[in-house]
Amino acid sequence: MALQLGVLVLFAVVAVVVFVVGDRIRPKSWRHGDDKAAGNMVLDLVNMFFAAIVAFIVVILWQQYDDTHAHTIAEGKALTTVYEAANTLPEPSRSQIQSLTRAYTEEVVGQEWKVMANDSKLSQPTQDTFDNIRAAVSGVQSTDPDVKDLQSKADAALDAAAEARYDRGIDAEYHLPTFLYVALWFGTVMLLIGTVLSGVVVTRRSVIMTGLFGMVIGAVIVAVYQLDRPFAGGNTVSKDAFELALSRFQHITASGAPSSGLPR
Repeated sequence: MALQLGVLVLFAVVAVVVFVVGDRIRPKSWRHGDDKAAGNMVLDLVNMFFAAIVAFIVVILWQQYDDTHAHTIAEGKALTTVYEAANTLPEPSRSQIQSLTRAYTEEVVGQEWKVMANDSKLSQPTQDTFDNIRAAVSGVQSTDPDVKDLQSKADAALDAAAEARYDRGIDAEYHLPTFLYVALWFGTVMLLIGTVLSGVVVTRRSVIMTGLFGMVIGAVIVAVYQLDRPFAGGNTVSKDAFELALSRFQHITASGAPSSGLPR
């Protein structure tokens, strides 16, 4: 942090030196009678800096949100495949695997979602339930080729679910890098100081316009914080993939046979 502040001070000094020295060697015809042009130039640069930082941050956070939602969809699909593959396995494997898969999905949308929001990590008990599913699938004993095929299908789906779960754990820990927040607040301070340096006279109209300007800046800051942390901010990733999986479980069980309605 000290090094970064030192770089900022260094560039400020260099800019002032270039400005003062340049003023001595430039033609007099280039000079203005007041500093209004310089003020406008600085304000334009500050506005561009703030807009660029906000655009960059929003793109990063929205991409993170979109990726996180995609990971939940991949996990929900994989769990549905596991449940579907177990539907024609012999008992007691069928009931055991389906019961564990349903319990795991319910724990994700219940307990684990709260843990991700509060602690930015996954729930260990939910991980234990997932490990129990894998153990149950691996424990299926049969020489029937059809059963072996279903077991392999469930194993492959569990691998996909494990990968998506790992990604979801990384997503839960994600937050915007500190240096981007520093840049955002630096640009905000410069914008607010710009209202003073602009030289606008304090009137009822200018006060109202400045207040509206502040509201816009505040809305931008709030939007950034709402997008940060996809499971704990104001704009959290939905549970729809897991809720749909639970709905599919009920349908598969009620049909008594593998369903062909799984989204691909």
